[in-house]
This record gives sequence, structure tokens and C-alpha cells, in this order.
Amino acid sequence: MKRVALAAVLGLAACSQQPAKAPTSPSPTPSSSQAAVARATAEGDDRAVPKPGEQKTFRDWTVACDNVARCAMASLGTDADFPAVTMQVARAAGPDGAVEVALDMPQGDGDAPATLRIDGRAFAVGGNGLSGAAAAAIAHALADATTIEALDTGGKRLGTISAAGASAALRYIDAQQGRAGTVTALVARGDRPAATVPAARAAPRVRGVAFGGEAAALAPALLAGMRRTAECDPSFSGPDPRAYGLADGAMLVLLPCSAGAYNEIDALFVVRDGKATPAKVDAPSGFEETGADSQTPVHSVINGDVEGGVLRSYAKGRGLGDCGVMQSFVWDGERLRLVEQRSMGECRGNPDYLPVWSTRVVRG
Repeated sequence: MKRVALAAVLGLAACSQQPAKAPTSPSPTPSSSQAAVARATAEGDDRAVPKPGEQKTFRDWTVACDNVARCAMASLGTDADFPAVTMQVARAAGPDGAVEVALDMPQGDGDAPATLRIDGRAFAVGGNGLSGAAAAAIAHALADATTIEALDTGGKRLGTISAAGASAALRYIDAQQGRAGTVTALVARGDRPAATVPAARAAPRVRGVAFGGEAAALAPALLAGMRRTAECDPSFSGPDPRAYGLADGAMLVLLPCSAGAYNEIDALFVVRDGKATPAKVDAPSGFEETGADSQTPVHSVINGDVEGGVLRSYAKGRGLGDCGVMQSFVWDGERLRLVEQRSMGECRGNPDYLPVWSTRVVRG
């Protein structure tokens, strides 16, 4: 199966203030924006601007690191084959960053791999994955691997994983985490001690207001106005809008607006006191994030749903779901905030999306 660029697949459908008097103390007076940040921090919100990490591909492996420098790499199907078994290798940041290995069988529900055989050397995986020293041993073996096989408990081969690009992906992780030239590196090893590796960064806090209250019925005239504002496809007759009560008495509305073969575009509105306004979002969402044109002038999510106070979007690159973008948002009382993003920019049979943005939600 040939490599497909995600953006192509998804091509569907200031107010001035008077200066304050000079302070009598030598310390400058905080600006209003600084004061707002200070208040937010005191309330448990770091007001971080979402900056999802990049995804890079090295032959038959793709790799990404998130904002806290946790990195993960995933195997891909080759041009000649759809993978029966896929592998993900992840590593946490910091001097003691642990390695994790996970296996998946995206084609079915058969026996889980029990053993990995790398260049003839067997590694027990005990189900679908492992962590710690055993996982690190597998990662080190991948650095020079030429053949990778997954076997069941009886030694029967379940499938193969291409080793092409694995070493380069591991080297990329070493570089992104500041490990190159240290004893902690998986490929680019050196003599510098582990203490020289940068410490792991804390995930930024995002204050999320719990959803709550009953969602009132949406009047036909209000819905019609929302469809006009969102410039919805007039020929689209999708499912009914979904409304979710917010703790402050407003409602979040997911308005089905248009659709492709396997993606429903849901325009986002907030309804308060009978009036609907497009929802504010702190990061590109849905097709906006992929660079594709949704032809909807308001923020939207794809195949959206709400569960546990979290709004989720799943923009599929194709019907198999082996590529695309997954996003999660929470409501902070004013706007929707991106709290997690996972991506798989390669349509090559691996549905194990890689984290590129991570936060810690603080409920208030």
C-alpha cells in the first residue's frame, strides 16, 4: 500500500488603556494580561498555548514527540503488504525515562504475540506489550535489526515487522530528548552521564469546567440560524444536533453540517439565554488542524462526541481509520481547550496514533 499524505486524503469536503502612574517601588506594575495569567495559574491553569509536536517518517517507521518530550515510534506497512502485526516503542523524557513496547494485530482478534524474534534472538512479550528493562532490551535490539517476527505461544509466526527505518527513528528520539552522546541513548550512545539529560517537563495544567445541567430543546428558528452561520451543506440531512448542558447554564451544541464518506463535520456553537454564538477554540480543530478545507467558517470537530466532560474529534484519513487526527477538548467557561492530540499521518495500516500534545486537566 502506497504512502498517502494525510492532508490530501482529508481534502473533503484591542482596547487601549491610559498608562498607569509610575510605581513608587522599583518593581514594575504587572500588565492586565500578566495579572490574568497569574490568576489562572493560581486557579490551576497554566494557560499554555497548544503546540502539538511534529510527526516524521523514516522508511517503514513513523515517530513523534509531544510537548513534554515523550516520544513514540510506530511500525508501518510496506508497499507490498498490509501489516498483520504492528509495534509501537515509546520512551518517557528525563534521565530515567522508561521504555515501553506495545504490539497490536489490526487485522483481527487472533492470538496475541507471545514472542518477538529480532535477528533470531527471542524476546518474551507476555501478551501485547511490556515496559522497563525488558522493553529497553527490545529497543536496543531494534537499533541494528534486519528482521523482526512476531510469534504466538506455540512458536507459529503471526507476522513480520519491517526493520527499515527503526534505527533512524530511535536516533531521532535520542536527539529530541537530549540523550545523544549519553549512556541513556538507544542508538547515539556516548560517555556522558545520565545526569546531563534534560529533565522531563511537567504537562501544562488546563482548568476544565464539568459539564452539567439539562440541555434545553433547540428551537427550529435557532437551528436554522446556526446552519446559516456555519454555511452548512443545504443538501445534507444528517443526524439531529447534539446539545450538552454546561455548568454555567449554557449549552454546547454539535451541529451536523456536512459529511464525506466516513467523516461528519459538526459545527460548534454555544447557546446562552436563547442566543447561539460560534464556540471559541484555543487550537485548530477538525479539518482546520489537518490543513484541509471543511468549508465551514466556524470551528468544527469531526465525528464529534462528548463523554465524561470531554469533547472528542476523530478526523479519519480514510475509512479504515489507520490515519488521521484524534483530539480532546474541555470547556473552561469561555472556550474549548485542547487537552490531548494524537496523530497518524501515514495511511499504512497502523491505527495506533501517536501522542503529540498532552496536558493535565484540573476540574473546577
